[in-house]
Amino acid sequence: MTDAAFGQIVLVGAGNMGGAMLAGWLKSGVQGSAVTVLDPGPSDKMMAAINDAGAQHFVTPPVGLQADILFLALKPQVMDAVLPGLTSVVGPKTTVVSVAAGKTIASMEGHLGKAAMVRAMPNTPAMVGRGVTGAFANAAVSEEQRDVVHRLLQVSGPVEWVSSEADINAVTAVSGSGPAYVFYLVECMAEAGRKAGLPADLAMRLARETVAGAGELLHQSPDPASQLRKNVTSPGGTTAAALSVLMADDAMQPLFDQAIEAARKRAEELAQ
Repeated sequence: MTDAAFGQIVLVGAGNMGGAMLAGWLKSGVQGSAVTVLDPGPSDKMMAAINDAGAQHFVTPPVGLQADILFLALKPQVMDAVLPGLTSVVGPKTTVVSVAAGKTIASMEGHLGKAAMVRAMPNTPAMVGRGVTGAFANAAVSEEQRDVVHRLLQVSGPVEWVSSEADINAVTAVSGSGPAYVFYLVECMAEAGRKAGLPADLAMRLARETVAGAGELLHQSPDPASQLRKNVTSPGGTTAAALSVLMADDAMQPLFDQAIEAARKRAEELAQ
């Protein structure tokens, strides 16, 4: 990355996601001097990272600050309170990028005015550079602006663009909330192992490392998930016995259908 491509990046919110994005930008070559962080109370660790990078930190926007990229790494419940104080930062060349779940482009325009805007939905593995992000750009975003945003977002993992803003709700349901489903799978596997007679701590270690290892295999292999599953499954073996339960008509697939739909509907409700 070259700083000239991004201009002045203003990062609003220096929590877990904002911190992960900043760390990724710096690691990929963005100079700290190109970044201004706005946050009323960053952690000591985050403040040290800002200072070490040579970035600037302010509680509120200083006079004259205008962003080329205004990156909103805020929780959705504080957006309506924070955005009115950012109007001076938005100019005719600003691209606004929001990672706040449920906050529509229309709601952001209500505070910031018409602008080039991108709604993005990363997930928490972004904190270790292994996230995936869904993104939607409004009609005001040029190809050049979209390319710049793509490069900023991909520091934490792949970026997938959707053609409809409504699709961000489904992205939120599948990948935004998805890590929690995987963590719960680990909990369920470990508890089942405990009930099968293993010590609880051993069952948790086995479940945790199995899911982490399977995820890495999925990451590295060109094969689809269905083929990787078949590779593990010997006819009439132990895996087949377990899958006969998990893949029953009333088992995992319908449960996931219900779960994803519940999350999608909730994202839709939060957007209103």
